[in-house]
Amino acid sequence: MASFDVLATNAVDLQRLLRQNKLSSVQIVEEYLQQIERHEAKLHSFISLAPRKKLLHAAASLDAERLQGKPRSSLHGIPIVLKDNFITAPNLGMGTTAGSLALVGAKATVNSAIVQRLLDAGLLILGKTNMTEFAGMKMAMISPGWSPVGGQTVSPYTGPMVQDETLLGHSAPGGSSTGSAVAVAAGFSPLAMGTETIGSIVTPASRAALYALKPTVGVQDTTGLYSLTDFYDSPGPMAKCAADVLAMAKILLGRSLGRPDQDSASWEGLSVAFLDPSAWRMAGAMCQQHEGTAEQMREEYQGAIARLKEKGCAVKFPVELGGISALTVDGEHAIMPIAFWDFKNLCIPRFLQAFDECPVKSLDDIVKFNEEHKDKCLPSEFPEQGDLIKARDNDDTEDNISALKRGLRSVARQILGRVFDGEGVNIIAAPADSSLCIHAAASGYPIATVPLGQLRYNGRPFGLCMVAQAHREDILLQFMAAYEATAPPRAVPLL
Repeated sequence: MASFDVLATNAVDLQRLLRQNKLSSVQIVEEYLQQIERHEAKLHSFISLAPRKKLLHAAASLDAERLQGKPRSSLHGIPIVLKDNFITAPNLGMGTTAGSLALVGAKATVNSAIVQRLLDAGLLILGKTNMTEFAGMKMAMISPGWSPVGGQTVSPYTGPMVQDETLLGHSAPGGSSTGSAVAVAAGFSPLAMGTETIGSIVTPASRAALYALKPTVGVQDTTGLYSLTDFYDSPGPMAKCAADVLAMAKILLGRSLGRPDQDSASWEGLSVAFLDPSAWRMAGAMCQQHEGTAEQMREEYQGAIARLKEKGCAVKFPVELGGISALTVDGEHAIMPIAFWDFKNLCIPRFLQAFDECPVKSLDDIVKFNEEHKDKCLPSEFPEQGDLIKARDNDDTEDNISALKRGLRSVARQILGRVFDGEGVNIIAAPADSSLCIHAAASGYPIATVPLGQLRYNGRPFGLCMVAQAHREDILLQFMAAYEATAPPRAVPLL
């Protein structure tokens, strides 16, 4: 049997080795479990792991199916990890907490629709990954990747966050799907699922040198999945290469993603508007720059644009796009009112009702639980639950929120449309460390990320993010494949 490098090998490579009978799924699982045993204690990327005996039994069953010539999909027998907001049934041996101690012990007899889809495709669920508690709907400045259940997820590239780090500073792993991104980068799994509200996939994936996709909002069955909102949220895959994201997207979306005769690594038909990195960057309060960091990120961004032009990509740079200050409805701020209303009235009630047994029954119960268990739920570094209380006390009317949703969607699509139509492009790209993910969320459009570079300052990876119009995941996936064929290898952490 062949061995493989857990830090570098992707799922497509593993599947080829499986087909050639050079590896078994049992052996693959064993390799990843050994890597987890070596490094998880310092990274805190998991909330729970599948019981070893159950996992190896499932892997052996999938090996038998493959040997009988009955593979379920192109990812048959490949491991994956899931953000801990995808409900998993008890037979998988893992709970579902969304990072909250209030949900420890909750049980559901039925897997979420996406979990069942992945199992039906023959994937092996290794574990449930750590996440920002309730995807950030607890307090305004909660550290991305922290939950009272799993602790603080740590970047395998930079190590623990530096003291007094800004919310998305260069040592922060970034985004509520942080555990999923860290697990893939650290060689714990070749694939992961996250969810994105605003930047929850893009930010941690870019900081782990991964390829990732947030599909169009509303195109997947999210039954049994905790979402912060219905309006912004969408689940999506993370991986070490574009081909893996494509394989996952085909399973998740259940449709063809490109012409059968099309070279997935071709620039044919792609046209990209790149935004100015001097304007499209994180504010200093979110990400404090250090000597040379901003300059390096800008230089490598412009270098990538030049490389793409040279390789035949149709590029327009720099292109202007209306900023987030324009994302209002008749002058009224809409982003957070929509989030608070959706969370209170749609998402938390539906999530709690999906459990057959649950220690809490309502948002009010969660707030009370946190107060009653302050020592663990509201520790000194994150001592309040202001956003949960704001959501609980939200008294917006459904009619007003519906009007805000219609207005914000329209405004966001108009802003992006001025570039798509006015510049004649089908992709808008910016640094991943920017607010473009807010435009994607407000418009409901798909967004993806690819690796770009690694800071000399501390080794932290950074990337590009790209938005396409609704249901054009195929355009983003083609860009990812063509980009990967021209880019240097992604950064691998030195564990």
